Amino acid sequence: MGAKGDRRGRPVSAAGLLALGLSGALLAGCASMPDSGDVNQVDSSQRADADSQVRVYGVAPRKHEQPQELVTGFLEATTSDDPNYDTARMYLSKGVKRQWDPSTSTTVLSDPPQVNVERTGDRAQEEYTITLVGKQVAKVDAKHAYKPDERPYKTAIHVAREGGEWRIDDLPPGLVLGVSDFQRIYRPVNKYYFAELGPGKAPRDVLVADPVYLRKRIDPVTSTVKALLDGPTNWLDPVAATAFPTGTKVADERLSLDDSNGLKVRLTDRAAGINREQCLRMAAQLFYTVQESATVSSVTLQRAKGGSQMCALGREQARWYAPDQNVGQADRQYFLDAQHRMVSLNDGENTPKRVAGPFGAEGSLNLRSVAVDRAEDRAAGVAANGQSLYVAPMQHGAALGEARVTSRAAVGLTAPSWDGLGDLWVADQDPDRPRLLRLPGGTGAPEEVRVPRLDGERITGLRVAADGVRIALLVSKGDRTALKLGRVERRMSAGRPSLSVQELRSVAPKLEEVDAVSWAGGSRLLVAGNERGGLQQLLYIETDGSRSNASGLPGITGVRGIAAPENPTTPGNSKKAPALVAEREDGIVRLLPDMNWNWVAKDGSAPVYPG
Repeated sequence: MGAKGDRRGRPVSAAGLLALGLSGALLAGCASMPDSGDVNQVDSSQRADADSQVRVYGVAPRKHEQPQELVTGFLEATTSDDPNYDTARMYLSKGVKRQWDPSTSTTVLSDPPQVNVERTGDRAQEEYTITLVGKQVAKVDAKHAYKPDERPYKTAIHVAREGGEWRIDDLPPGLVLGVSDFQRIYRPVNKYYFAELGPGKAPRDVLVADPVYLRKRIDPVTSTVKALLDGPTNWLDPVAATAFPTGTKVADERLSLDDSNGLKVRLTDRAAGINREQCLRMAAQLFYTVQESATVSSVTLQRAKGGSQMCALGREQARWYAPDQNVGQADRQYFLDAQHRMVSLNDGENTPKRVAGPFGAEGSLNLRSVAVDRAEDRAAGVAANGQSLYVAPMQHGAALGEARVTSRAAVGLTAPSWDGLGDLWVADQDPDRPRLLRLPGGTGAPEEVRVPRLDGERITGLRVAADGVRIALLVSKGDRTALKLGRVERRMSAGRPSLSVQELRSVAPKLEEVDAVSWAGGSRLLVAGNERGGLQQLLYIETDGSRSNASGLPGITGVRGIAAPENPTTPGNSKKAPALVAEREDGIVRLLPDMNWNWVAKDGSAPVYPG
């Protein structure tokens, strides 16, 4: 199989791993091991990337391996495509081998960890402590949730003799990986759960994306289903629920799609007595979650005992539960023209037209910002002075009506935003009385929404997700504006529904300044901002704070506003991605698929999609 190379005096890399060339049948989904093809030793420059046709496996410890080489070999083996880390366990003592749980957590470093050796104890004991040093950038917990967490990293691994050979007898829980290995080994997946909309809202089948990271090449369908059954990640859990009864497990060791791309899942007895409605909700969660790993035509749930069918959900029926059902259309953009009136433009048009109603063709009110509800029936507009918010239908002959919200401050109100439940959100930037407000049904009396952990920051921008349980906030303190994601919790207080935004977390910690944000998918945001000392850039960021694997965008600077559709693509939809729209000092520019940015309106401002 080839000898292991010398590992001393360098960071952990892929040296000492074996690359197995896979046959076309295996790449197409066959689970059998190829019986031909070369076996080669590879270094880090030869490592497989996300689309590689190579699987990499670790090499067992060689005889009389020294402590530093042993630890380096162990770390390398943990970056392999070994499903159960059997090779990595060969580096551990007998007691630790049984206790070590690589799924506990994953620490992601900017580079592979540096390995330093210290002798401990006396020479007769012959013990060593190996120190791993690096720069931590993120942590992934036991539920596969990614969280940016930058700090210096240092931990110790203890090595002792066992049966005449060095073995690791004490180590930190989980895995430690460099970011390049993490990106090669893991893939982002959206699990889907039902939004808990709290009291005062009728139950609705609103699916919420819950992003996690799973291993790419290790039985992706099975691992995705099992991750779904583990329940929502800790951050989303208070506002999301699963239709699966507590303790439900998959009865089969391995799942796969049949020849028609159907997925059959046998579930343990915990789910045996459910009714058809709940069964279909479970199937819907599976349908959209597994679409992240494979194209699914149907989901059939079966009982473990006897394999009898509980329910089946096909593609057409699954659309009733689609995560984007409350998002709105993705082919029409809105913004303000040079006269501060509301106009619209679809993907096939080059000339914007004023919308019907008091905000557009029939209005006289100068506007600073607008928002269009998801059904594209109504709009909300903030007057040019920023101090009054109006809501009106986009219909000929509609009246403007009275202001729904007013602000006493010169800085006034933020741009409003609609969720997919029909509610309208806006923030008052009054320094003496900053408030986040929700207008039930778009025209109800404004309700103040508590935001407990702002720590002296003020909300200067917001975009609420269609599901109504997640909100992206631009928060400013001093001369810095950051992007944070909050969880919208609905509770009863004194017999009345009460809303709050809890557990704000930074989702773009590397950006020194964030100028604009838009939802751009179930768990994706489009952000305009810049790192310290850098130029402004547009980039996609996942709601867990990780960089998106979406393709890069053509460069553009001077962006003051940005709009992307919340449903750019859906599973099984081959339609090209819709346009992005941005506001610059010289007006509105648009990016259509396979094109560059083009100017569409001089002196235009405030671009939005429905929401």
